[in-house]
Formats: sequence, C-alpha cells, structure tokens
Amino acid sequence: MTNDNLIDTLNDLIETSKDGEYGFNACAEHAKSADLKATFSRRAGECRESAHELQKLVTQCGGEAETGGSAGGAMHRGWVAVRGTLTHYDDKTMLEECERGEDRAKAAYRSALDDELPANVRAVVERQYEGVQRNHDEIKQLRDRAKAAAN
Repeated sequence: MTNDNLIDTLNDLIETSKDGEYGFNACAEHAKSADLKATFSRRAGECRESAHELQKLVTQCGGEAETGGSAGGAMHRGWVAVRGTLTHYDDKTMLEECERGEDRAKAAYRSALDDELPANVRAVVERQYEGVQRNHDEIKQLRDRAKAAAN
C-alpha cells in the first residue's frame, strides 16, 4: 500500500467516525429516554476519540487529516431528521437509524482491514473495529428491546 493510499484509507475512516459522532449526537438530542440519551452521547464521544486517533496517524504519515464527516453521512442525518419528525422522534426509530449507521461503519472498517496496512495502523483499525462492532451489538439489542416494548 502506498503512503497516499494509506492516508486515503485513514481519511475515509475519519469521515466514518465523524459521521458516527454527528449521528449519535443527533439521536441523543431527540431521544426520549434519559438512559438512551446518555448512551448516544457516550457513543458520540467514542467516535470523536476514534477520529482524533486516526487524525494523528494521518499527520504522522505526512498527510492532511479530514476534519468532518462524509456527504453520505450528512444525507443519512437528514433522513433521520425527516423520519424522526414523521415518528415524533420515538426511541425505536432513533435506535434503528443508529443501527443503520453502525452497519455502514462496520463495512468501512472491514474494507480498510482488507488492505495491507502497516502493523501499527492495523492494530488501531482492528481495535476501533471491535468498538464499532460492540456499538452495533448494543444498539441492536436496545432496538430489539424497544421494538418488543412497542408491540
């Protein structure tokens, strides 16, 4: 992998992490349950920390690190706002949209792990991927509970 490709891969993951941060913050703002607001806020902080760690790696590689999310992430947050308005921002809807965002994050990290990453970068990406997987699993479990409670 060339250095430019490595920087591009890391910048893609930064955008993914920033999308997660912004998405979790938006869901925290609209969630009804105080526990869910706290969970979303905590997850947003973890995504922010992940982006910061990746930004340091880009700088160490001599590149310019991304600082924001992706256009696709912005479109998803717009959809969350529309769907939230239609459903009065119920917690189940917020959880469904967070799960959808985490599905995208998992795919981005898996794609990065398919590349030939230097050992130090691979270690960071693998650790962050495990965090994304944990986030996804927790959000899915909370969504399943909310869905069962709604029925």
